[in-house]
Amino acid sequence: MLVAAAVCPCPPLLVPEVAAGAAPELDAARAACDEAVREVIAARPDLIVVVGEGPVTREHGQGTAGSFLPFGVDREVRLGAVPEGAEAPEGRLPLSLSVGAWLLARAGWTGRVTGYEVQGDRTWPMNGEDGVHLAARADRVGLLVMGDGTACRSLKAPGYLDERAEGVDAAIAEALRNGDRDGFFANLDADLARELKISGRSPWQVMTGAFDEDETCRVLYEDAPYGVGYFVATWSSS
Repeated sequence: MLVAAAVCPCPPLLVPEVAAGAAPELDAARAACDEAVREVIAARPDLIVVVGEGPVTREHGQGTAGSFLPFGVDREVRLGAVPEGAEAPEGRLPLSLSVGAWLLARAGWTGRVTGYEVQGDRTWPMNGEDGVHLAARADRVGLLVMGDGTACRSLKAPGYLDERAEGVDAAIAEALRNGDRDGFFANLDADLARELKISGRSPWQVMTGAFDEDETCRVLYEDAPYGVGYFVATWSSS
């Protein structure tokens, strides 16, 4: 059963070593992420599943490594500790799960953890069903859901300025605030998400499918530094 979820953005700049001189610009986002992850841990999950977008849909076992070397920092991170007596899993974490692994390590999580990489263009029924299955992995499951909103909020944004972006980000924030009771995430078009460079669509759909009852929802942070929509939120079972 899913007991709590934290929604966090996944830019590499969230990691201070990667951000270097720009680190203070995301201090508020980091603080909100820390609070959201602590809330999930406080729900006493038996297992935390980190969900994020990647090139393929697959699972990553506990102890899988990720790296921020592509962003100029020779820093490795692991999705929890390699289980005693086991070999480190093969494969590498995508960026979204690497940032999630960093957040969990920062929060001091030492319990069970696994990663779920999901393609951005998968359909809602498939993502929703995956959420149901993930929620059934343990008696008490927590999710750490990594994803960004639009990347088209300014002329200097990665996707340049798109007049649709601000309205879409506002709708994302509202869906996070109201527990997606209007089905916004399920109906978020894959083509639109690709055009606006939204990386959270599939992970948010997985989270929506994982909850089977009313949620208590809070948005802790919403802003668009660097022209990208970043959101931090918590959902917990009522």
